Amino acid sequence: MKLWQKNTESLKEVETFTVGKDRELDLFLAPFDVLGSLAHIKMLNTVGLLTDEELNELQKALKEIYKEIENGNFVLEEGVEDIHSQVEFILTKKLGDAGKKIHSARSRNDQVILDLKLFLRNEIEELVQRVENFFDLLLQQSEKYKDYLLPGYTHFQLAMPSSFGLWFGAYAESLVDDLITLHGAWEITNKNPLGSAAGFGSSFPIDRKLTTKLLGFEELNFNVVYAQMSRGKTEKILSQSLSNIAATLSRMSMDSCIYLNQNFGFISFPDELTTGSSIMPHKKNPDVFELIRAHSNRIQSLPNEISLMLANLPSGYHRDLQLLKESLFPAIKNLKDCIRMATLMFENIDIKKDILEDEKYRYLFTVEEMNKLVLQGMPLRDAYKKIGAEVENKTFETDKKMHHTHEGSIGNLQNAKIKKMMEHVISRFNFKEVNHALQKLLQ
Repeated sequence: MKLWQKNTESLKEVETFTVGKDRELDLFLAPFDVLGSLAHIKMLNTVGLLTDEELNELQKALKEIYKEIENGNFVLEEGVEDIHSQVEFILTKKLGDAGKKIHSARSRNDQVILDLKLFLRNEIEELVQRVENFFDLLLQQSEKYKDYLLPGYTHFQLAMPSSFGLWFGAYAESLVDDLITLHGAWEITNKNPLGSAAGFGSSFPIDRKLTTKLLGFEELNFNVVYAQMSRGKTEKILSQSLSNIAATLSRMSMDSCIYLNQNFGFISFPDELTTGSSIMPHKKNPDVFELIRAHSNRIQSLPNEISLMLANLPSGYHRDLQLLKESLFPAIKNLKDCIRMATLMFENIDIKKDILEDEKYRYLFTVEEMNKLVLQGMPLRDAYKKIGAEVENKTFETDKKMHHTHEGSIGNLQNAKIKKMMEHVISRFNFKEVNHALQKLLQ
């Protein structure tokens, strides 16, 4: 059953090709399609397109469908094209003419965009929660291991002393900036496209501001043509923010793989969190971090993939947009899984103490010794030459003592300030208002 069914049957090959994975992915949208319909019928009632009796019947039936979805009992029946068709089919079968009226003043075009935006809002909220949990863990580990020094590298050569306090804290602060970009995607997603119909509005006297309020959107996509054009653009902007988080995870995972290597030996994990070799009994492989790195690098390609699918499209709806779900939905799941696994690993990390006592790290302290001379009154360039000569002559000595006090340094991590920045970013996501609006629809 298709909402657009005419008198001729499509070739089976055409139908199979054009539907693709849409039925499978539509199940992710099922609860949000019901929520959108609950808001839509309430609006239709206020403008006289549904009677009070029809509204009550439809609300009751839609809430029953929502419960079926929550309980995992909802399916797309054989021959039903998509989630929108399935919901309308159930309502029509149960309520007759009232069910047929639910699509008034809507097109599948604005219905799909609405479902996607409601779904993506929910996914962003879940993602923010996972990032926040991981962020909190990173700061906890930063404080716990703030006195554990490790080598810092530039050009992957020994540079200056660093600390695990700095290392954990660096990735925590990176996540703050990542969520700033995710908030931008949230603001784009949190605009209501419903009422744009096929992309050119409707001659029905609909109230778009009402559905905006009922669904907890911050604002409308006002222009009906642009409301349609926001499909694809929304996914592209969101994919970029996902890519930013993935880049943080990828770099962190690469560090972890290096630090676990026996030639470094800075960190270790319980045996059950690493994997072995089929031939080498001693192996403890960082498979989790390697897979986080691979998933994250693939997610970083997502903005380009979406951009290419959108390239050269004119205004209006095009079937190309259907394929965006096949790229975006798995990427969101993979990113959430990567954050969950990174959290598990870092909850169980063991850090080696006194790493820099090893003689091979002696030259990490050349800048420290140079700065001491400068503080005693020697010009910087003269101090540089003196220490350089000592390194060349192999006479360099150091007491390995450091005194870093400025903001963000080894001795002054500023983790409380970083925590405050994250709290400020998260407070800008109005999850509470959105969830309150949706709960009211379901009451």
